[in-house]
Amino acid sequence: MSPPGLKAARLVQATSMAGRKLGRHILLHPIVAIPGYWLATCVGLLWGGMLSTGNLHARGGVIVAAGCPRWAFGRGGTTIGAVYLTHDNVAPAVLQHEAVHRAQWKRYGLAFILLYVAAGRRADTNRFEIEAGLGKGGYR
Repeated sequence: MSPPGLKAARLVQATSMAGRKLGRHILLHPIVAIPGYWLATCVGLLWGGMLSTGNLHARGGVIVAAGCPRWAFGRGGTTIGAVYLTHDNVAPAVLQHEAVHRAQWKRYGLAFILLYVAAGRRADTNRFEIEAGLGKGGYR
């Protein structure tokens, strides 16, 4: 028979784990994730529309905002929702890589930001970059 304090601690731990699972389930549920994806896409369209030098156009599974100043995105380009912001990095393989990031945004919604940051800065260990294809993204 375990002491009452141990039973209470186990109950609190189990309740905490259940709460985290429920929170994750709610955040990643399509009813929450899809509006987050569309909000991110709107932000990407605004950002890309203001900063790109060319027309925004659909290409390779993403909306490309080319001609953006290099300070407006990370590395060779950044996908926000369905919008890929870049200066001139629009090779077909890169667009395939970014289309996977678009699908990740759609799957995770705004939670993708936290999940991506938590996955780490190193592309070779970041599960989202690995899923998108390190070679296609120019990491190898």
